[in-house]
Amino acid sequence: MSAEEPLFRVVRGVPTAEELAALVGAIVVRSRPSAAAEPTSPSTWARSGRPTGPRGWRVSGLPR
Repeated sequence: MSAEEPLFRVVRGVPTAEELAALVGAIVVRSRPSAAAEPTSPSTWARSGRPTGPRGWRVSGLPR
């Protein structure tokens, strides 16, 4: 495919600029790798705020 060839073309109708933008957005989203393929673990900062242990949530609400 050369640089002059379009990636897609409209074969019927006359889409508005908004419709073309929506189409391009959908194509871009579909062409990206899935985020579910690589699960991410919570950051150290996020883990530090989580109560630990079997009664962690209950204990977290008690005064210190």
